Amino acid sequence: MSHIIIVGAGFAACTAVKTLRKKGFNGKISLVAPRAELFYYPSLIWVPAGKRQYEDLVIPLHGFLQKNNVHYIQSSVTGIDTATKSLQLENDHLDYDAVIIACGGRYLRKLPGIENAKIACSGWEDTKAFSDQLNSLNEGTIAFGFASNPNEPSAMRGGPVFEFLFGVDTLLRQQGRRDKFELVFFSPAPRPGQRMGDKAVERLLGDMKKRNIKTYLGKKMKRFNVDSVETEGDQFNADLILFIPGMTGPAWAVDSGLTLSEGGFFKANEYCQVEGEQHVFVAGDAGSFPGPEWKPKQAHMADLQAEAAAKNAVDVLKFKKPKHSFKTELICIVDTLTTGSLVYRDQKRGFMMKMPPLHWAKIWFEKLYLRAYR
Repeated sequence: MSHIIIVGAGFAACTAVKTLRKKGFNGKISLVAPRAELFYYPSLIWVPAGKRQYEDLVIPLHGFLQKNNVHYIQSSVTGIDTATKSLQLENDHLDYDAVIIACGGRYLRKLPGIENAKIACSGWEDTKAFSDQLNSLNEGTIAFGFASNPNEPSAMRGGPVFEFLFGVDTLLRQQGRRDKFELVFFSPAPRPGQRMGDKAVERLLGDMKKRNIKTYLGKKMKRFNVDSVETEGDQFNADLILFIPGMTGPAWAVDSGLTLSEGGFFKANEYCQVEGEQHVFVAGDAGSFPGPEWKPKQAHMADLQAEAAAKNAVDVLKFKKPKHSFKTELICIVDTLTTGSLVYRDQKRGFMMKMPPLHWAKIWFEKLYLRAYR
């Protein structure tokens, strides 16, 4: 009986499980992850307003795994031996016929003083700490920013920062204390959010101006201090900093022996195969994929890549050539607590539209998406 191992328990991993069974794979599936739970990162933006608690975001997967006849192994991966088709775990190893790496990436934390910033979307702890500190402040300056991996500029996640920024602005206005705070947005990119397209950038920057949000753009980051942010051209006060650094691959990638991109991710081809490996696939934030410069790192793309990886893994085990590629498209709703802007981009077109119902559409999508796992 063929054995496919899935590494991780996030969006790509769960979609890979569903796709394998839907494709008719009746062999053994093992899922390796430190915890059998899906963390729904997109809804962290609603934590500062008290609209989401920890239990709303953490979805136990035991029922989902049991339903799909998946063997769960609580561990972390430390390496891989492709010659013997063996996945190395913390205290054991697993033999595989195919493996799908879907364990996500990690944020670069090399910037001096980064411990003085709360890392948005790194998990519950930082977002909750940011929320608690925000609620304890009576006045001050709050800074929001993001950066990329200099060796792989597409390895960034900027969308959530815009949502936190606009969401906090809305929240403070609802509380009647916006006038006591200065909100600042900073980025080393002169036109942050460029991956969403020129029109989207203009609208985002225009919204910041309307909301009286100050911007510091186009200057390389130098360091975070306890009470300030330093760039190569500016230094400004900050009583609270929310930041998303650039991303790189998982720690075990470095010594894995697999082909890596310049940014430290598993380098994949159009079929989500790790380059040079017939039976090793990657999906989501752990991989570096071919495509346009604006290709996003987001849950939607992780799902699309996981579908392709799972289908191709099944085909390879049937001695067929992989043929399933994935569509590169950016789709997201930039939420502000009361309204939302739909941003879409693919190889042929791109647009952005703003309307209040999109806020509720994002909430509806969260419930619909998580229904399969609850």
